[in-house]
Amino acid sequence: MKEFNVRKLIQKDSFQSIVAAIFCAVIGVFLGFIILLLINAPHAPKAIETILKNFMYFRKEVQQLYYLGSTLVKSVPLILCGISVLFAYKAGLFNIGVGGQYCLAIGVSLWAALSWHLPWFLCVLVAALAAMAWGALAGALKAFFNINEVIACIMLNWIALYLVNMLMQNETVMNLSISESHKILPNSPGSLIPSLGLEKFFSNNEYVTIAIPLTLVVAVAILVVLTRTTFGYELRATGINKNAAKYAGMQDKRNIILTMAIAGALAGLAASFYYLTDIEQWRTSAAVPAMGFNGIAVAFLGALHPIGVVFAGYFIQHITLGGSFIDMRYFNPQIADMISSIIIYACAFVLFFKNLMKASFTKTGVQSKKDSKGR
Repeated sequence: MKEFNVRKLIQKDSFQSIVAAIFCAVIGVFLGFIILLLINAPHAPKAIETILKNFMYFRKEVQQLYYLGSTLVKSVPLILCGISVLFAYKAGLFNIGVGGQYCLAIGVSLWAALSWHLPWFLCVLVAALAAMAWGALAGALKAFFNINEVIACIMLNWIALYLVNMLMQNETVMNLSISESHKILPNSPGSLIPSLGLEKFFSNNEYVTIAIPLTLVVAVAILVVLTRTTFGYELRATGINKNAAKYAGMQDKRNIILTMAIAGALAGLAASFYYLTDIEQWRTSAAVPAMGFNGIAVAFLGALHPIGVVFAGYFIQHITLGGSFIDMRYFNPQIADMISSIIIYACAFVLFFKNLMKASFTKTGVQSKKDSKGR
């Protein structure tokens, strides 16, 4: 009986997804360690240990808690961008436009805070609506003109970047001498997302806000929508077979536009939840924010499951920030970015390993049935 239960567990789709994701993460860390060995073998073990420890690198609990808080804060946009990619993917769409939606929401949220001095929840709402409209535009191009969403999103990414660069060229929101947005706290403190006392659990880290628990709420809400609602069923059905869904009476065009709109809104939440903590300022950029593209890897590393994406987003950010503590005398600090990039690249094989396990277990199951019949 126990053997049967174990076999049943192994054959579950969720279990295979978790194993495949962990395997890819281990491969990424291992390859990163090999590169560290090639660069400086004697100090490589200490470096990889430091990267994996992150905030545990510090001996004092006060420092550990503070940097744990910072890691959580910086995980928020990565998690929400991953959920944005996931949501569109479940409906059969590839939202490669997360970067542009995220970028547009940065500009709108900062403008709403620094120029209009709106309260934080209105800043978040305006940013989410702007990113929602940007995502809906890509969806409309797909639905009505059959323009591939990948091509539409890539073009919209660059348009969003240039729009934000132009939008921010105003002294009310940006220090034009250094091309960096002003701090929110001294200019519009009411626009900062409140902490409601959460900072006390992280050694008074001023950047820890309710954005962290709200992100978890969003992840659970998306899970419920996709698995427990008629709307979620229609989206997944449209993604599996658009023609069959249309034949069944589902509004495929509406679903495509709505899916991209919601995915855009999630990217908007990612930007506002992060920048309205004042932990980072916008700088005039020549490239679309990498956060959107990293969200693609996080979605797949999280096995295309909202809760999995939460853990995957934290893991990637944990590794990235851990690299800032390595000994600069022996390694370039960007080595951690390289290792996280390797892990992200390894994420592309999550579905491959998952399908490999499925094929293996299916073959084993068929073989065992044949053996039992032979007996």
